[in-house]
Amino acid sequence: MKRNELPTPCFVVGEAELKHNLEILAGVQKRTGAKILLAQKAFSMFRVYPLIAEYLSGACASGLYEARLAYEEMLEKQSAGQVENKTIKARHAKEKMGGENHVFSPAYTAEEMQEIVTICDHIVFNSFSQLEQHRAIWRKSGASAGIRVNPACSTQEGHAIYDPCAPFSRLGVTRENFRPDLLEGVEGLHFHTLCEQNSDDLVKTFDAFERDFGEFLPRMKWLNLGGGHHITKPDYDLFALEELLYYIRAKYDVQVYLEPGEAVALNAGWLDTCVLDIVQNGMPILILDASAACHMPDVLEMPYRPPLVNAGEPNEKAVTCRLAARTCLAGDVIGDYSFDQMPKIGERITFSDMAIYSMVKTNTFNGMPLPSIAYQREDGDCELVKTFGYEDFKGRLS
Repeated sequence: MKRNELPTPCFVVGEAELKHNLEILAGVQKRTGAKILLAQKAFSMFRVYPLIAEYLSGACASGLYEARLAYEEMLEKQSAGQVENKTIKARHAKEKMGGENHVFSPAYTAEEMQEIVTICDHIVFNSFSQLEQHRAIWRKSGASAGIRVNPACSTQEGHAIYDPCAPFSRLGVTRENFRPDLLEGVEGLHFHTLCEQNSDDLVKTFDAFERDFGEFLPRMKWLNLGGGHHITKPDYDLFALEELLYYIRAKYDVQVYLEPGEAVALNAGWLDTCVLDIVQNGMPILILDASAACHMPDVLEMPYRPPLVNAGEPNEKAVTCRLAARTCLAGDVIGDYSFDQMPKIGERITFSDMAIYSMVKTNTFNGMPLPSIAYQREDGDCELVKTFGYEDFKGRLS
């Protein structure tokens, strides 16, 4: 299909843009020896998992379902015909599949842990209580266990909802609550404090981590620096990142992991939408078939104003319009944009950088249809990967 033949609303992920990001990340791996994992919480379009597996070292999950998705769509498919027993132990699976499957959750149920140890080779616990509660099963499975720590170093401004080091955070063990006496069998430490940040914030955070937890690294096999690294952003300081990775490896002789989500698909996707109506109330208001609340919730949560192709800031161009959705939520407004000329009913408009934290957060509030998902190949042809209908809405209800 051609791009203009796709239905709207529709998420479109570009193969060329995705490969560009993956090549940057693969370069970091090659030069430093660090391993980079796909953080599925930001990008879970498993149609492209085989491509991602060609460049990265595996995936990380925020719970059982994401871990299963990576196992089935990225790791298991790499070894089609090689592994028949799906309950094979994690480390054997890793050897067969050539990729790693990591998981972290603030808490696991006993039932979840029974399956997690069969598909994950690295399991990170949020507390020593959880570590001990599940010790018998993770020790028996042979999976590599780690503890998430809280370095108590906030580097974010204005987004407390995304700050794991904010006061009273439930994420990670603080130094005062750290239990060296319970480290038997623990092979790794993990921290994750960043959100869309550059390497200077990682360096600052590592300094705080090293001050409080560095004494335990000689006992470890690996260190996971978490996600939030904007590695593929044009102004990202790769040199500073790589210098830090060299330092950690040389001083502590541990395998270093990074698990970016946004960096994998940054600027690699779009949301195509259509103008359904135009109403007037002090300014032209375009009613779209896409919704901030349903299709790009970060617009309201962060909040932020998503980039719009061929549009400008308010009053920058000839006509300024407000872009809003057709839900009943009065605040379901995407933002104000200016255009060279007034858009028309039926016209397609496109938001960019929509591959990350959009598809994974969609919902059907008000019975809104979910956007289709498409893949744009390097030659410009598009594959309509997935469409959704009434049954997808009804199937979530009772």
